Amino acid sequence: MTRKGWLVTGAVVAAAALLLAWAFAPRPVEVEVAVATIGRFEATIDEDGKTRLRDRYVVSAPLAGRLERIQLREGDAVAAGAVVATLTPALSPLLDERTLRAQRARVEVTQAVVKRVDARIERARVALQQARNDLQRTEQLARQGFVSPNRLESEQLAAVAAQKELDTALEERRVAVHEVEQARAALSAVGAGASADGVFTLRSPVAGRVLRVLQTSETVVALGTPLLELGDTAQLEIVAELLTTDALKLAPGSPVIVERWGGPGTLLGRVRLVEPAAFTKISALGVEEQRVRVLIDLTSPAQRWAALGDGYRVGVRIVTVAREGVLMVPVSAVFPVPGGDAGPGGMAAFVVRDGRARQVPVQLGGRNGSAAWVTQGLAAGDTVIVYPGTAVVDGVRVRERRV
Repeated sequence: MTRKGWLVTGAVVAAAALLLAWAFAPRPVEVEVAVATIGRFEATIDEDGKTRLRDRYVVSAPLAGRLERIQLREGDAVAAGAVVATLTPALSPLLDERTLRAQRARVEVTQAVVKRVDARIERARVALQQARNDLQRTEQLARQGFVSPNRLESEQLAAVAAQKELDTALEERRVAVHEVEQARAALSAVGAGASADGVFTLRSPVAGRVLRVLQTSETVVALGTPLLELGDTAQLEIVAELLTTDALKLAPGSPVIVERWGGPGTLLGRVRLVEPAAFTKISALGVEEQRVRVLIDLTSPAQRWAALGDGYRVGVRIVTVAREGVLMVPVSAVFPVPGGDAGPGGMAAFVVRDGRARQVPVQLGGRNGSAAWVTQGLAAGDTVIVYPGTAVVDGVRVRERRV
């Protein structure tokens, strides 16, 4: 083979070797990266909630009678003291007249009892005066020795008995006078029921709106029958049922962000109360959970959420941690490590330096669904790998793809 042929063969072999080296050389791992930034960090507890009226009023029938048809409907506004329902006597006029006569007769009977007791009082007073006169004469004769001590003692006891009889008659008169007052009160009530109008009006205890009309048509109702449900829709609160482990992180006054309420933007609120008693609730997966109700007050202007009503579903984010000016990275950039420099149960992240991934231990101050607050291990501007796969190890070459 000529010298030229050897040169051509050598060049082909070198090119093939270079091609094989390039083909089998390790490729950089393509990764998604993000930059550590300074900003506001918030840790929240997200849960569904439900609006409800802070105070609910049920107007019930205070007495049995015939309810006239209620003209109010759900959503109607009512003023405090406005007439919301009307009751009329359910008895027939003949029965009412009979009852009226019976009550009048009772008044006359009780007045006669008072007169009889007055006569007994006068008789008791006369008997007492007679007993005192007899006692006085007997005492004079006893001092002169003409009356035995037994006679004197008998007169004294007779005077005491007469006094007790008078006291008893006076008490009976007080009882008789009270019975007259009761009979007159009953007569007044029956007379009012039997009058030409005989109307008893029910008034609204609060200014608000009608939530429900429980009895619409005219009907006879019994004592205590619920008729309407009223409430002030401007006094709404939100009830969220949280896991007891999450509720321990809250305190009255914790800020709340209300989302998914049906209107534009978000609303603001504050935790008013974490109820002291928890309850058991079965989750959608059939797991028993211990939950507790958290009451939230809306602090946004009432004009913004005027369309909300009782029992509406909303989403709440209760802020448990809020810090300004902290270092944050995407939460997908940090991961737990079993040991090593990060320590048992520590956290770490991959930082891109000189085109290679470097694993560094980090310490977290907190994390939420999107960001992690890093207190040690990283600096602002560091490029971190998010969602690192199994191919990403310490020292491997990487090619960046920013998110």
